[in-house]
Amino acid sequence: MPGPLSLFAVNAVLILSTDDHSRIFAKYYSPPHPPAGAAPNATDYPGANPYPTVKEQKAFEKGLIEKTNKQTSDIILYDNRVVVFKMENDVMLYVVGSSEENEVLLYNVVLALRDALGILFKGGTDKRSIVENYDLVALAIDEIIDDGIILETDPVMIASRVSRAPAPDVPNMKNIDLSEQGLLNAWEFGKRRLAEGLRQGL
Repeated sequence: MPGPLSLFAVNAVLILSTDDHSRIFAKYYSPPHPPAGAAPNATDYPGANPYPTVKEQKAFEKGLIEKTNKQTSDIILYDNRVVVFKMENDVMLYVVGSSEENEVLLYNVVLALRDALGILFKGGTDKRSIVENYDLVALAIDEIIDDGIILETDPVMIASRVSRAPAPDVPNMKNIDLSEQGLLNAWEFGKRRLAEGLRQGL
């Protein structure tokens, strides 16, 4: 019988090397607040991180890549977890959820990650591009998932938020009008920009 539904769908996002089976990126999630009545270090409630120590995480990852390296399907049950994965060149992208989690939901997350990285790296998603652009990868994953909650699965939206052009330099302090009218103008400009941003769904 399925367990209680939880917003905290994702236990972990992993990017592992298929060459030497090393960890390139790993993020394990736990809800910020365990449910009432849960033991202090419990890992058996929905969304809890099942691998709280680095040693446990590395053991899980080693077994996972050995299991999936020669798989033809993209979804497996491993260590009582639903794992969806995609291979890109010399890396494997994984999204891990609990055994009761919806596979289609998790699969959409791994596809969103793969496609967002494909947009950011212009199709060249490999170990080198991930290591050289680690900040973009981390930001993209943060756009998709927060505390294990899936926020966004549109790769175009994810990539556009991560790769937005830097804001122009702050204007020279001498050119700032600090009169009452100047401050009012700045306030109006800020309000207009905020309204535009909200309309564009930022």
